[in-house]
Amino acid sequence: MKVIGLLAGVGRLPVDFARAASGMGFAVIAIGVVPGVDPELAQAASRYYSINAGELGRVVAALKQEGVQEVTMLGKVTKELLFSGAVALDDRMKRLLAGLNDQNDDTILLALAKELAGEGIGVLDQTALIRSQMPGAGVLTRRQPTEAERADMEYGLEMARQIGGLDIGQTVVVKNRAVMAVEAIEGTDACILRGSALGRGGVTVAKTAKPNQDARFDVPAVGPDTIRAMIEGGAAALVIEAGKTLLVDRRTTLQLAEENGITIVAM
Repeated sequence: MKVIGLLAGVGRLPVDFARAASGMGFAVIAIGVVPGVDPELAQAASRYYSINAGELGRVVAALKQEGVQEVTMLGKVTKELLFSGAVALDDRMKRLLAGLNDQNDDTILLALAKELAGEGIGVLDQTALIRSQMPGAGVLTRRQPTEAERADMEYGLEMARQIGGLDIGQTVVVKNRAVMAVEAIEGTDACILRGSALGRGGVTVAKTAKPNQDARFDVPAVGPDTIRAMIEGGAAALVIEAGKTLLVDRRTTLQLAEENGITIVAM
């Protein structure tokens, strides 16, 4: 049986991937690298380890011990962990970070891929086995966007692409074609709450891939937690990039949106 590795963060995507891979005959070796990994992952994977993201030496050792030659990275792992001191770094991770020109997301992830490649472990396209979760163009909810919301969606996508090109984040919150908030290290949900507060509700959230998105890392995703943050903030609309954004737990996501009058468009 072919073995595939999974470095897992928070959220549903790692479970979906493990189940899809298992259904295709793969033995899935999953490593939860942050607290809060979905508990179902341990059952969905062939073997499960819990090793924090800063212990690069232990992560590599576990993958090699299991004969893993290909790995994918899925789930939320915020860079904030590195700066808050919440994650202890081993000597190998400290050396990796010390050798970087900057600590942008792509810089860190590319360095990690290079480190794994040096051990004979390749990093796979995140969407290789779950591409069906990326919606095509269209309105995904019953409620259609208003003319003003559609204008904000188009504007928001363009702004999100701009910050993505700078490797800052993938999400912006807009209202009346003005940017209320830009995602940075705090992550999508916190960006939504901040932008919603500044816009006093009724805002549009836009999430898009980076212009030169590396499909191995940080492919944009939205799901129930995104909608819950929008509900809490009083946001009205969500736009994602069609064919390039993962819609996690589609049924729950759309149900939450429908129940709260939120329109979702893949554009």
